[in-house]
Amino acid sequence: MNVEEFRRLLADAIDFRENRFHPLVWILGDPEIGEGVYIGGMSEINATGARLVIGDHCDIAGFVSINVADSHRRCIGLSDEIDRRDIVLEDHVFVGTGSIIKPGARIGHHSVVAAATVVEGVEIEPYSLVIGNPMTVKAGYYRERLSGR
Repeated sequence: MNVEEFRRLLADAIDFRENRFHPLVWILGDPEIGEGVYIGGMSEINATGARLVIGDHCDIAGFVSINVADSHRRCIGLSDEIDRRDIVLEDHVFVGTGSIIKPGARIGHHSVVAAATVVEGVEIEPYSLVIGNPMTVKAGYYRERLSGR
């Protein structure tokens, strides 16, 4: 059996749609993914029911979840609906291993999301560093560093 045949069988067996990134990247819905994007294995990209945009030259490490849907309010009886909101990662965004990007997030270009960070559904300005859970945003952290190159 060759590698391509194995990938097709694996995708069928575990319901992972084949993609250009890694055989173990789970892509749901129809996200808009730019050029030069890397997505590491065991990551989830869920664009079911809302718009999900990943700009050009983004680097998304493994074990990352980018999910437009949040069902916790429905699960505990506070809502009858799943909350679905758009997510946008502008160009040149890095997302570290094990991070979670929640519905409604907009991450400005040339920003870094540190490993294991939970990004809330807010707008983050370009060149920012986002760290932790709960997240802390160092707005414009990389602006001066990149302008001096």
